[in-house]
Amino acid sequence: MRVVGCRLRPGRLLLALVLFLSAATLHISAVQAQTSLKKDAILLTIFLKHDESKTLDEIQAQLRKNGFYQKFPPPGVEVVSWYVMMGIGQVVTLRVPAEKLREVNLAIERSAWGAFRTEFYATYDYKPVWEEELKKTPGN
Repeated sequence: MRVVGCRLRPGRLLLALVLFLSAATLHISAVQAQTSLKKDAILLTIFLKHDESKTLDEIQAQLRKNGFYQKFPPPGVEVVSWYVMMGIGQVVTLRVPAEKLREVNLAIERSAWGAFRTEFYATYDYKPVWEEELKKTPGN
């Protein structure tokens, strides 16, 4: 077999083609898995409200003692955003596969309590809807 403009011997060309197709297949599988995660997941916003009876150093010590940074978020849960809201605490939005919701709750109960008071809110991404409405609005 001769491929015009190719300097690889046929055996190496075949190996290169097999490797390329394997990599492409892995990429497609990864994209499908990511798409599946997003389709079967919910957004969950968690308010981690500072316990104002404690100093920041005391809060950090409590989080380390509880293993917060090792336990939260649990594996398989994606952090979409994590902000500090001055005067409130931290606001974390997670993409959570439905079957992982209990794990998120337990991770918070086991590692954040004592440092934060917590509130949970089911969330959805309104930005695409807002952008679409802007396109429909005269003058935009």
